[in-house]
Amino acid sequence: MIEVTGATKAYGTVRVVDEVDLRLPRGGITSIIGPNGAGKSTLLSMMSRLLPMDAGSATVDGLDVTRTPGDVLARRLATLRQDNHLTARLTVRDLVTFGRFPWSKGRPTLEDAEHVARSLDFLELAPFADRFLDELSGGQRQRAFVAMVLCQDTDYVLLDEPLNNLDLRHAVAMMRLLRRAADELGRTIVVVLHDINFAARYSDHVVAMRDGVVAYQGTPDEIIRTEVLRAVYEVEVVVHQLGGRPVAVCTG
Repeated sequence: MIEVTGATKAYGTVRVVDEVDLRLPRGGITSIIGPNGAGKSTLLSMMSRLLPMDAGSATVDGLDVTRTPGDVLARRLATLRQDNHLTARLTVRDLVTFGRFPWSKGRPTLEDAEHVARSLDFLELAPFADRFLDELSGGQRQRAFVAMVLCQDTDYVLLDEPLNNLDLRHAVAMMRLLRRAADELGRTIVVVLHDINFAARYSDHVVAMRDGVVAYQGTPDEIIRTEVLRAVYEVEVVVHQLGGRPVAVCTG
């Protein structure tokens, strides 16, 4: 379980995350949704120690993320930022191998190579393993970064807008892969999403933020509702059921 207590982050006089208390269940996919400026990415960054808190705490299975040694935390929690830029020219295999660093300390073993191979296969990247990242499409490159995170072999995976800059086809493929990772590999995946219908389709749990606080949380059926989405996004939304899942359509 990931537990956040009183998490606060301010820039000047503006609190972008305001005393958030949150418990995220172990297993499955939790999506964090909300309008721009709601504090979603900031909260995720504080949960993963990429950004210091001004107040509060976050724990992962009881480990305080601010006090736990980095190598210990990195074996329990893996994170992918929203924007990933590399100056070095790397192959896909090189990038995915970086995910083994908490275990190999930069000296990959045969066991590490097996983890890399499994991650490449899982993300359907084996045919591109020896290509340079700048030779890939945007969707393939994004899958390579997710493969690196999964190769870290952690119980928890935090992803900040992994669908960023992906077209519909590649976004669907990415969410299907994350769903498989949760179901087949037993990973607990926490993902910041802008598309509420992807959250509805692939998530087990949804957290809706607004103005730096958690406004609502629950199952997709509990959150993807007209009155909830109207309160969170301040737009008129109609919600239909399609294939047993709620689908939101903006009407105003």
